[in-house]
Amino acid sequence: MANLKDIQRKIKSVKNTQKTTRAMKLVSSAKLKRTEELAKRSRVYASKLTEMIDEIALKIQNLGAGASDSPYFTENPNPKKVDLIFVTADKGLCGGFNAQTLKRINQIMSEFKADDIKIRLSGVGKKGIEYYRFNNIDMVREVMGLSSSPDYERAAEFISEIVDEYANGETDRIILVHNGYVNMISQEIREDQILPIDINKVGTTEVESKSELEIEPDDDNTLMVALVKRYIEYSMYYALIDSLAAEHAARMQAMDAATTNAKEMVKTLSIKYNKARQEAITTELIEIISGMESMK
Repeated sequence: MANLKDIQRKIKSVKNTQKTTRAMKLVSSAKLKRTEELAKRSRVYASKLTEMIDEIALKIQNLGAGASDSPYFTENPNPKKVDLIFVTADKGLCGGFNAQTLKRINQIMSEFKADDIKIRLSGVGKKGIEYYRFNNIDMVREVMGLSSSPDYERAAEFISEIVDEYANGETDRIILVHNGYVNMISQEIREDQILPIDINKVGTTEVESKSELEIEPDDDNTLMVALVKRYIEYSMYYALIDSLAAEHAARMQAMDAATTNAKEMVKTLSIKYNKARQEAITTELIEIISGMESMK
């Protein structure tokens, strides 16, 4: 016979958990609304910045100002060393949000290693960093606290060091991976090649035809370098915001599922408690009747 006090204790524990998960869902929902709005504004700015770099790259290419000779636009067909940057959450309880990102990173690492390409891993987010520390995988750079509180200055400082090393020829490619926000119920892994920028993909007929931008040839490409760095810094910052919005959405889903499961568990335990209570009452009645019968 099940112990009634044990079942009551379990019911109380599950109800307390249900209150916690419901509260976490509401908190994540509120945070998501704020982050989603910030992501929308940032997306507009990022799109305009991308259009501008496309336009300038196209103009410089047409002017023969050496855009294709810039390390920022020169694709190495046989890369030997690649910087792989990932963004994960600083906290858990968000379903498979972090696991999906780490799975994709591991796939990329396996693909590059199969081609004998060395990986330099850099991470943003406690969960991803702890995962690779536990698996004894070295990381070039580690940043915690940035994915939960995106800051442009810190993001720019983080990515600028990697970009400078790329410009100095220490690496051949920079790839950024994060779990991005699609809507309140779905997220997707986004894998972006930060550098080099493929000059064959930038600039379109539409951009060229509507452009009123005039650029004079510049031997040291000062304008292009400044714009590329700004573009990369903001790409890193936007990835943090996009990842944070996806994290809140994933946590809201996870807490909603946990709350529903807790409700079902309380229902199951309540049925179990009622059955155990009925069994106890039946047993007591049988004992009383048997006692009375034995006294006759």
